[in-house]
Amino acid sequence: MEWNEAIEDLEARRARAKLGGGETAIDKQHEKGKLTARERLDILFDEGTFVEINDLAESRIDDFGLDKKRVPGDGVITGYGKINGRTVFASSEDFTVIGGSLGEYHSRKIVHIQDMALKMKCPIISINDSGGARIEEGIDSLSGYSGIFERNTIASGVIPQIAVILGPCSGGACYSPAICDYIFVVEDISKMFITGPQVVKTVIGEELTADELGGALTHAAKSGVAHFYYKSEKNCLGGVRELLSYLPDNNQAPLPVKSGSAVDLCKNITNIVPDNKKKTYDVHDVINTMIDRESFFEVQKQWAKNAVVGFGRMNGSTVGFVCNQANFKGGSLDIDASDKIARFIRFCDCFNIPLVSLVDVPAFLPGSAQEHNGIIRHGAKILYAYAEATVPKITLIMRKAYGGAYIAMNSKHMGADIVYAWPIAEIAVMGAEGAINIIGRRELKEAEDPEAKRAELIEKYEDKFLNPYTAAKRGFVDEVIRPDETREKIVAALDVLKTKQLNRPYKKHGNIPL
Repeated sequence: MEWNEAIEDLEARRARAKLGGGETAIDKQHEKGKLTARERLDILFDEGTFVEINDLAESRIDDFGLDKKRVPGDGVITGYGKINGRTVFASSEDFTVIGGSLGEYHSRKIVHIQDMALKMKCPIISINDSGGARIEEGIDSLSGYSGIFERNTIASGVIPQIAVILGPCSGGACYSPAICDYIFVVEDISKMFITGPQVVKTVIGEELTADELGGALTHAAKSGVAHFYYKSEKNCLGGVRELLSYLPDNNQAPLPVKSGSAVDLCKNITNIVPDNKKKTYDVHDVINTMIDRESFFEVQKQWAKNAVVGFGRMNGSTVGFVCNQANFKGGSLDIDASDKIARFIRFCDCFNIPLVSLVDVPAFLPGSAQEHNGIIRHGAKILYAYAEATVPKITLIMRKAYGGAYIAMNSKHMGADIVYAWPIAEIAVMGAEGAINIIGRRELKEAEDPEAKRAELIEKYEDKFLNPYTAAKRGFVDEVIRPDETREKIVAALDVLKTKQLNRPYKKHGNIPL
């Protein structure tokens, strides 16, 4: 073949690959309100930086009419490029080609890009838009999934792994995103379920729409499977870019530093947090007094709202925040909040992101539903995650810190490096009213005026226990600080702890209560 003919042939093959399932299929994708696989990559990566690899791979199966459906690329685009100037690897499933179904070479392409990302120690993003396993390819399709899952697991804690669900993601396909660090979903577009609505109806007779069963909001607000929820694909992909700006390239790389407006608004804290512990407030307002302006990026905002976790910047560097939210369930810890907090702590520890815990917690949430569904097991995850973490750990006790929940929220005894408390902080086994009901019941029973006696005993208990000074005397609080000192104290602590090193006993890995 002569040069001109060979080059023409190459360009024709490239053009065919770029066309995916063809113009008609692309039009159908747009009619559904969805972008194509290539349009998504164009938004995700810095302009002109994405390099596609394995673009001419295609299925070798001819059975069941697959020879008429297959095209170069085999329904997934893989490659690498720059996001905010940093190298990132990606795969983007193309629903216009055989419904984005996963076959032998489709999976080989994804596995290859996973291997490259791990070798280069760079983040990887998988965009999911697939009808699932390619039935025509049988066991080769299922084998492909297992190879992807194995690499997700090996890369876990080494490089950031982000899944973006921009279409259907059902059956076994759900488990690659589930092993990733974060899952992004889009309203009306993302669908995730192990078994679809028709199967659910057939097996158990329950009638649900796809959105009710496994839509974006379902997983963002009910199941806790998704971490970030957006109204449009464009905003979602912008969110992926923003998340990466907080994360290092790998577990040995430095944290990114982004110059911004470092502000100290802590003088406003006394106007935000009531000294009356029965009144609520929004902990987001507290976070925003101490971080660089508009730098808080919340994780799992719609789920387990009694806990707030996310990334912020202090003097340009990433910090992980774990907070009790007083205006939802009083900030108590329940099953979902425990899972949310523990997983975020472990992610931060994987990637050397310091942790700041803002504590205002009355208890682990009581009740038979919590006990029967395993609050003991789930709550233990927080204890395990904090104790296991070797990153700098700073705790600020804002108001209440009672009982086992006080211990769990990064107390000194659990390995906190520095513990601060505001003067209104209350550190005790439980609140005064509950305590007096137990330890003062005999005196109350014998009193001529039980209500007056109750008030007397409560006041005595509050004076003795409900303050930060008893804990400070024992060394469980390092310093009682004024609210307006909060940012400067935390920034100073982060600076001194940046060279922290811990030597732990050798072990293959621990056995977290799952």
